[in-house]
Amino acid sequence: MPGQQKRKRSRERAHRRAAAVRGHWEPLFSTQVQADLKEYIHRLYAERSIDPECVRIDQFCGRLTHPTSYRVSVFVPEGSA
Repeated sequence: MPGQQKRKRSRERAHRRAAAVRGHWEPLFSTQVQADLKEYIHRLYAERSIDPECVRIDQFCGRLTHPTSYRVSVFVPEGSA
Protein backbone atom coordinates (compact mmCIF):
# COMPACT_ATOMS: atom_id res chain seq x y z
CA MET A 1 0.00 0.00 0.00
CA PRO A 2 1.30 3.50 -0.75
CA GLY A 3 2.64 5.35 2.28
CA GLN A 4 2.77 2.27 4.48
CA GLN A 5 6.54 2.51 5.05
CA LYS A 6 6.18 6.17 6.09
CA ARG A 7 3.48 5.30 8.61
CA LYS A 8 5.55 2.41 9.94
CA ARG A 9 8.61 4.66 10.44
CA SER A 10 6.45 7.25 12.17
CA ARG A 11 5.04 4.66 14.58
CA GLU A 12 8.51 3.23 15.28
CA ARG A 13 9.82 6.72 16.07
CA ALA A 14 6.90 7.35 18.42
CA HIS A 15 7.48 4.02 20.19
CA ARG A 16 11.20 4.75 20.61
CA ARG A 17 10.37 8.17 22.08
CA ALA A 18 7.83 6.69 24.48
CA ALA A 19 10.23 3.91 25.52
CA ALA A 20 13.10 6.35 26.19
CA VAL A 21 11.06 8.73 28.36
CA ARG A 22 8.06 7.89 30.48
CA GLY A 23 4.97 9.96 29.72
CA HIS A 24 1.73 9.97 27.77
CA TRP A 25 0.23 11.29 24.52
CA GLU A 26 -2.13 14.23 25.04
CA PRO A 27 -4.59 15.14 22.24
CA LEU A 28 -4.28 18.73 20.97
CA PHE A 29 -6.55 18.90 17.94
CA SER A 30 -9.15 16.76 16.23
CA THR A 31 -10.99 17.29 12.94
CA GLN A 32 -12.73 15.52 10.08
CA VAL A 33 -11.35 17.92 7.46
CA GLN A 34 -7.87 17.13 6.12
CA ALA A 35 -7.28 20.77 5.07
CA ASP A 36 -7.85 21.89 8.67
CA LEU A 37 -5.36 19.29 9.85
CA LYS A 38 -2.69 20.52 7.41
CA GLU A 39 -3.30 24.15 8.37
CA TYR A 40 -3.01 23.32 12.08
CA ILE A 41 0.24 21.39 11.58
CA HIS A 42 1.79 24.17 9.47
CA ARG A 43 0.83 26.75 12.11
CA LEU A 44 2.21 24.56 14.90
CA TYR A 45 5.57 24.14 13.17
CA ALA A 46 5.70 27.81 12.08
CA GLU A 47 5.40 28.90 15.72
CA ARG A 48 8.22 26.45 16.56
CA SER A 49 6.46 25.82 19.84
CA ILE A 50 6.73 22.03 19.57
CA ASP A 51 9.48 19.56 18.72
CA PRO A 52 8.40 17.56 15.62
CA GLU A 53 9.60 14.36 17.32
CA CYS A 54 6.96 14.87 20.03
CA VAL A 55 4.00 15.15 17.63
CA ARG A 56 1.83 12.23 16.55
CA ILE A 57 -0.86 12.37 13.87
CA ASP A 58 -3.51 9.65 13.89
CA GLN A 59 -5.96 8.96 11.09
CA PHE A 60 -9.07 7.03 12.04
CA CYS A 61 -10.50 5.43 8.90
CA GLY A 62 -14.15 6.08 8.31
CA ARG A 63 -16.96 3.67 7.68
CA LEU A 64 -20.53 4.18 6.57
CA THR A 65 -21.72 5.61 9.88
CA HIS A 66 -18.44 7.25 11.05
CA PRO A 67 -16.51 9.65 8.79
CA THR A 68 -12.70 9.64 8.65
CA SER A 69 -11.20 11.77 11.41
CA TYR A 70 -7.72 13.04 12.24
CA ARG A 71 -6.14 13.70 15.64
CA VAL A 72 -2.92 15.51 16.56
CA SER A 73 -1.33 14.52 19.88
CA VAL A 74 1.77 15.71 21.69
CA PHE A 75 4.01 13.62 23.94
CA VAL A 76 4.04 14.91 27.54
CA PRO A 77 6.92 13.55 29.64
CA GLU A 78 6.09 12.30 33.09
CA GLY A 79 6.57 14.93 35.79
CA SER A 80 6.00 17.98 33.56
CA ALA A 81 3.09 20.26 34.32
